[in-house]
Amino acid sequence: MDISLLQRLCETPGIPGREERVRALVQKETKGLFDSVTVDPMGSLLCTIKARKRSGGPILVAAHMDEIGFYVRHVDEQGFLWLNPAGGFDARNLFSRRVLVITEKGDLKGVMNPGGKPIHISSEAERSKVPGTEEFFVDLGRDAGDVKSRVQVGDYVVMDEPFMDLPTAVISKALDNRFACFMAIEAIRAIAKRRGQLSRDVVVAFTTQEEVGLRGAMTAANAVGAEIGIGLDVNLACDTPGVPDSQRVTKHGLGAAVMVQDGSMISDYGLLTQVCAIAKRKKIPHQRAILPRGGQDGAAIQRSGKGATCIAIGAGTRYIHTVTESINKKDLKAAIDLLAECLVTL
Repeated sequence: MDISLLQRLCETPGIPGREERVRALVQKETKGLFDSVTVDPMGSLLCTIKARKRSGGPILVAAHMDEIGFYVRHVDEQGFLWLNPAGGFDARNLFSRRVLVITEKGDLKGVMNPGGKPIHISSEAERSKVPGTEEFFVDLGRDAGDVKSRVQVGDYVVMDEPFMDLPTAVISKALDNRFACFMAIEAIRAIAKRRGQLSRDVVVAFTTQEEVGLRGAMTAANAVGAEIGIGLDVNLACDTPGVPDSQRVTKHGLGAAVMVQDGSMISDYGLLTQVCAIAKRKKIPHQRAILPRGGQDGAAIQRSGKGATCIAIGAGTRYIHTVTESINKKDLKAAIDLLAECLVTL
C-alpha cells in the first residue's frame, strides 16, 4: 500500500464545498488509470473505466473527498475568527486545537479555543461546562489589522495535525473520508492488468459535500444511472475502553467492514451475500457491521434515478470525527482487496 499517498490525502485541506485541492491531488494520482475523467457541476470527480464486454449496467463507486471543518463567519475587532461548522463536531474534541485557515492570500496557522476563563480564574461550575461549537474562535497570533487584511467571511478552517504511520495502524485527521479515496485509487491500481475481466463499466465518483447531506453523490448518481452502487466510507470501531462490546460495531484487525445497515441505507441482501461470498472465496478478512446512526454516499446512489442495488464497504475506524481517527492496516488492506475483487466479479 502507498501509505505516503494516504498521508498526502489526509493532510490536504478540503471541507464541504471546498474540495478543490483534494480533487487536484486525486486527478494527479489517477492520471492514466481511467478512460475518461470529468468534473461535474457539484465539483465531484467522475472517473470511468469502460468494460470491453458488457453484461450489465454500470457500477458506481462513491468516495467523498470532504472532511469536517469550519467556515469563517465573522472577524471581530480584535482579529479573532468566529466560525460556522461544516459537518458534525463533538465540541469536547475541539479544545486547544491547532488549525489551518485557508484564505485567498495563503494558508495561515492558528489555534482554536472556546471563549471563557482559564483554569486559574474559573469556578468548578465554569470548568465543567462543555461549550457549543459556536463558542469557539481562532487566534492567528497576528494584529487585528493584519488579520482583517488577509481573512474574509467564507474562508475555511481545518484541523492542523500530523499524520502518523504506526506499526499496526494509521492515525490522522480526515481519514473520514480520505481513506475511501485512497481505497478506491489503490483498488483501481490493483485491477489495472485485469480490466479485460470487467463485465460492467466502472465509475468512481470522488464526491463533494457528503458531510452535509450526501449532496455530491446524489448529483453524480443521477448522472451515471448505475445498476450497482458501492459506498466507500469509514465505519465505527468502538472496541475501546468505556464502550460495551455489544456496541463496538466493528473491531480492529477483523478485516473490511461490510455494511448491513446504517442510518441512511439498508444494503441489498442479495448484494450483501455476493460480497461476503467473494470475501470468503478470496480469503479476505471481513466483518459485517450495523451502524445505528450515520450514513454514507451509497444511500444517495440507492435512491437516485430509478434506484440501484447498493452496499457499503469500508474499515472500522476509532475516534471518528477527531484528529486521532485510527484504522488498522490489516483492515485497510482487506478493504482495498475486497473492493478490487468486487469490481471484477459483480
